[in-house]
Order: sequence, then C-alpha cells, then structure tokens
Amino acid sequence: MPYLFLFLAVVAETIGTSALQASAQFTRPLPSALVVIGYALSFYLLSLVLRTIPVGVAYAIWSGLGIVLIAAIGRVVFGQRLDTPALLGMALILCGIVVIQLFSGAARH
Repeated sequence: MPYLFLFLAVVAETIGTSALQASAQFTRPLPSALVVIGYALSFYLLSLVLRTIPVGVAYAIWSGLGIVLIAAIGRVVFGQRLDTPALLGMALILCGIVVIQLFSGAARH
C-alpha cells in the first residue's frame, strides 16, 4: 500500500507542477487552484508513505519520478525540448531509483 500512495503522490505533484506552468504566474484561477490542490494532496500522501518507507528513499523516488514525468509533460504539452545532457541526467536519476529498489536494504523499513 505505501508504494501505491507514493505513486499517487507523484501523480498529484506532477499535476500540481504542470498546473503551475499553466497558471501563468497565478493569474489563471483554475490552474492556480490545481497547483494548491495537487501539492497539498501530494504532501499528504507522501506523509502517509513515510510511516513505512524511510524519508530518504521515499523522497528519492518521489522527486526522481516527478522530474522525469514533468519533463515528459513539458515536452508533450508545452513543447519544451531537452538536450542530450538533460536526458542523460534524467536517465541516471531513473537508474538510481532502480538501484535503490533492487539492491538497497534501506528501501524496506
């Protein structure tokens, strides 16, 4: 169950961050409301995750997956392009998450 909450926290954070781009510096009401709701829900779900997953591991997964999803949304929705070093860096972030999950005893609390 904690990994489901962690996944939902990442989704909520991704929605909030995407809405932040769409809010035009909080001048558009609906995207601005989505920012607040998305982040609030994300932090609440992340707090539930911290009952069973260590904070360093949970935050690494939450932030790493969020970075990759936001980059993908930025490309598809907002037409933002990333260069090769940025893509390589994100691939390394994903590799780090996989290493933690497969090989670290810290991932299990």
